[in-house]
Amino acid sequence: MNELIDFSVCATGECQRLFHGRGHAYEGLEYVNIDWLPPAALITLYCEVEHDWLQALAATLKENISQCRSVQVQYRCRHQAPFELLLGDEVTDTTVVEDGLKYHIQLGRAQNTGLFLDIRNGRQWVRQHAQNKRVLNLFAYTCAFSVAALAGGAAQVVNIDNNKSVLSRGRENHRLNGQNLKQVTFEGVNIFTSYNRLKKHGPYDLMICDPPSFQAGSVDIKRDYKKIISRIPVLMKPGSELMLCLNSPDLSADFLFDTVAELCPECEFIEEVKPPAVFREAEAGKGLKVLIFKYQPLE
Repeated sequence: MNELIDFSVCATGECQRLFHGRGHAYEGLEYVNIDWLPPAALITLYCEVEHDWLQALAATLKENISQCRSVQVQYRCRHQAPFELLLGDEVTDTTVVEDGLKYHIQLGRAQNTGLFLDIRNGRQWVRQHAQNKRVLNLFAYTCAFSVAALAGGAAQVVNIDNNKSVLSRGRENHRLNGQNLKQVTFEGVNIFTSYNRLKKHGPYDLMICDPPSFQAGSVDIKRDYKKIISRIPVLMKPGSELMLCLNSPDLSADFLFDTVAELCPECEFIEEVKPPAVFREAEAGKGLKVLIFKYQPLE
């Protein structure tokens, strides 16, 4: 497996996906991902493996990454996705860097660490297109898009998420980067029942929508994306930009194209933002889809 990992990227000091087995591009390794979250290497398993194999992989990571102080595994194949320390120190909190911006990461406390590495290029795009814009960040999670937007000169960002605790972590991420919190609004509300609250802070020049595929009792994206797209005319300025993200292996980009064509045909497709190259997919359309549209209402 060594030959499949580019350990040289660790020298940058920035967080990285080192190996992406879940894309099914590497036969026999579909069950494992590896992330570098300095100073910790995190192995994520989607099925059980032999202990000796796992320990050998941990030793390989420790030996090949000079800054590595901890190798951990997360068992996504087990109830509540527990973590286990394999080698080194018990690291539960760390601050990672991506494109020069800082983000707080937690290991062992929740299924997700606080930063989704596959949408790194999406954050770069937002940073490059946020200058002087009023930004709406839906499903904000820990507000990484908001951090990127302010780094790119956004005038104001409104973060929406029904989980107030992750918004608190988002506030911390802004503080880590020395950003002005007067330019940030945090709304811990249900997007689908709070459109008046969203509209109050608008209209917006840029909308980012990166929803979970499914959350019991909260989000079913096949059903709920339509509700969001139908509200574009009441939330967005003419000429505004939209980043629509879809991370369901069961839905292709055509789902977004068809939904936009049906419910907001005034949106013109501009471009697709691809994930970093390490996120190889054996079958096109199974991984993350990030589409950029421009809202151009008819006169």
